[in-house]
Amino acid sequence: MRVSLHGLALLFALSVRAPLVAQATPGDTLRRADVIAAAKEIMLAARYCTLVTIGTDGQPQARIVDPFPPDSDLTIWIATNPLTRKVQEIHGDPRVTLLYFNATTFEYVTVIGTAVADTGSLAKAGHWKEAWASLYKDRNRGDDYLLLRMRPSRLEVVSVRRGIGNDPKTWRPVSVDIRP
Repeated sequence: MRVSLHGLALLFALSVRAPLVAQATPGDTLRRADVIAAAKEIMLAARYCTLVTIGTDGQPQARIVDPFPPDSDLTIWIATNPLTRKVQEIHGDPRVTLLYFNATTFEYVTVIGTAVADTGSLAKAGHWKEAWASLYKDRNRGDDYLLLRMRPSRLEVVSVRRGIGNDPKTWRPVSVDIRP
């Protein structure tokens, strides 16, 4: 079967945006739970993501992070050194964006929300990757290890293979509001 470039572009742009329920094609409504499930799968497959914060000068700042898989309520935990710019920027403005991209399947999830530095030892105890031992002086959740807790307010998802595409005119992705 041969697919034209126009056909691929049309396939990529099959859905319209709605706050809680999205449509893949007219009459084919996507369930909110399916969009969220797809988002979680894409996030796990991508593993790394880009964290965007607002710099002290108002300029967005981006960096690659290795977050933990999202919790059942979609809370995302990110480990870092407490002296990093991202921590200072989040203290100044908690609005953040995470962008997960799976290059193999050409799918992405944008997570928009707020983040805070979590100083609770319980959260620290439950979030560690042994591969990070060489990055932290105490090798296991010492004073140089801080968790950021990101709470999403909206997910934007594109996964053509799952029938979750962009609006054909605006290219706006399917969007799901998570918290008011």
